[in-house]
Amino acid sequence: MTTHAAVTEALADQRVQKDKKHWRAFNAGEIPPDWPLISWIIAENMLTSDGEEHTRLRKLVSKAFTPRRIEHMREGVVAIVEGLLDRVEAEAAASADGVVDLKALLAQPLPMTVISDLFGLDEEARPKLHRLVGVFFDQSVTPEDAMTTFMEMWGLLTELVGAKRAEPGDDLTSALIAARDEDDRLSEDELIWSLVLIISAGYETTMNLIANAVRALVGHRDQLDMVLRGEVEWSRAVEEVLRWDGPGEFVPMRYTTEDVELAGVAVPAGEPLLMGYGSAGRDEERYGPTAHLFDVTREDTSHLTFSHGRHYCLGASLARMEVLEALPRLFGRFPGLDVAVADEELVPLPSIIGSGVEALPVRLR
Repeated sequence: MTTHAAVTEALADQRVQKDKKHWRAFNAGEIPPDWPLISWIIAENMLTSDGEEHTRLRKLVSKAFTPRRIEHMREGVVAIVEGLLDRVEAEAAASADGVVDLKALLAQPLPMTVISDLFGLDEEARPKLHRLVGVFFDQSVTPEDAMTTFMEMWGLLTELVGAKRAEPGDDLTSALIAARDEDDRLSEDELIWSLVLIISAGYETTMNLIANAVRALVGHRDQLDMVLRGEVEWSRAVEEVLRWDGPGEFVPMRYTTEDVELAGVAVPAGEPLLMGYGSAGRDEERYGPTAHLFDVTREDTSHLTFSHGRHYCLGASLARMEVLEALPRLFGRFPGLDVAVADEELVPLPSIIGSGVEALPVRLR
């Protein structure tokens, strides 16, 4: 599904569901267990559940993932951003040509630190988590590596849950362990799967959003200047980035539960659907003939980047908060920051899921 209307229609249609039991080819044994995207299919969490089960899991997880908890994190996020910008400045000063990788120094460590602090992950485990999450979004890895990565991730999070069960702390893992609705609570597997989902999505997407936002703004200097002069709010600029170059391209997978017509196309029951969030954001039928252009003054900056309907992203407010604390401080310190190479020289991520670049070399000027 690639148009805004088609994606919206599919997301809202009750005959399109998330549970793999509806995928005819999977149930027929036609999808090999070492398929690189298998972890996106076999997961047992909110992302892959429907109906009452989805409502149950989302209700339990949302008890820990509250707006109050997110807002309580803001002061800590600001401190992390300021510390990372100090490092960016120091690395640039020490560099022979003044070029530093902003993705490695800011876009990657900010959400990694935030998500690790949020879940109570110790310092030693964080580099490993970064590597494992990256593989989840990388379709160039071998099936064997994909399966090995999944097992490593499961083991890492099982250890985390064990540690927090023994010594609870003021973190989201402890809150998820304690979350209950009357006599209902997350099972051990549901708990681990929820951590896999929230940590992976909360880290990788925010990392790419920060890098994509920097690329968009410095590539449209006149619009960046409007934001810096206060003529356009930062929040509006970020929403336009989310529409024009959001961190998610496609998200697998949804399935038709019966024969259905979507966007005028007859789709048989049991078929998998890929939601094209990236293409939906540039759909001319929705945004007009300038849909392909980045424009922070655009009247309609609505988008589907955080999905729509019952599976709307629980972490959307956290992602927005991180980016809106990072970007004004980055460009407040370095208003002349620019990407050090031509855009076509940047290496895109080897992924149909994540949208971004491998590295973002910049000069602070």
